[in-house]
Amino acid sequence: MPARESESLILRTYPYREADLVVSFVSREQGKLRGIARAARRPKSRWGSGLESLAHVRLFYFLRENQELARLDRCELQSPPLFLKADYSVSVAQAFVAEVSEKLLPEHEPNDAYFRLLLLVLDEMKEGVNGKLTTGSTVSPGNAEGPLVESNGPADATSKPRTAGPPSSDVPVWLRRTLVYFALWSLRLGGWLAPLDVCVQSGVELGPGETAYFDRGQDGLYSADFRNADSWPLSALSRQLARSMLRHSLPDLRESLGQSANQADLFRFLTQRLEFHFEQRLKSAAVLSQL
Repeated sequence: MPARESESLILRTYPYREADLVVSFVSREQGKLRGIARAARRPKSRWGSGLESLAHVRLFYFLRENQELARLDRCELQSPPLFLKADYSVSVAQAFVAEVSEKLLPEHEPNDAYFRLLLLVLDEMKEGVNGKLTTGSTVSPGNAEGPLVESNGPADATSKPRTAGPPSSDVPVWLRRTLVYFALWSLRLGGWLAPLDVCVQSGVELGPGETAYFDRGQDGLYSADFRNADSWPLSALSRQLARSMLRHSLPDLRESLGQSANQADLFRFLTQRLEFHFEQRLKSAAVLSQL
């Protein structure tokens, strides 16, 4: 049984037997794997906070060829776990990142680009919770952007901004930007991102100032000519924002994106595309709709 070690990110844990945990994690060298952490649920577990969701660790494990579950031996934290300083909105954001990664990544297939995306997103969250990201402000019921994911149903481009009542937690603009960036690049790296400037119905290019539309049944954007009762609008500003995110790294966007940049419609479009390919709803996205 060969011993291995790898830089890894913990995704999720599941109870197993009386005191053990099944751990889903992403190894930089081996891709997504699952393993058993013995006695991890006991009060004096030697694992400490190393198995928390999105913990960045160096993981030591044993894995036989063609074996489904690895046997985890120990882990070493590579950085302080984010949950120690995370508020509710950041905790939900972490759950979203973990859930998307769990569903998107196939097992035993290394994906260094996606691993680097996860590290980039985690670094941005750590900068945010440590108070180092001051661009923008938080979202309140009177903010023109409204909730991160609006849940009141489709509307056309002329509809007035809606609010969903008092939010469960204020969502910082830096966190909204981070989640949009993560969802966009998850689609890109998964090979599922349709062109942002072409109507999927006609094949005609969308104008730079044109509002596009989308719904759960179409794998891309379309023009107003094909709008229906289930359509959601995606503004030209949001399409421009997506193009900027595809060209620049997340830290480079901190100053260029002001708090007035609309991200709610773009995030809705991206999460719907992810759910379309996963063929199921994202539970964490539903919680984000309440923030």
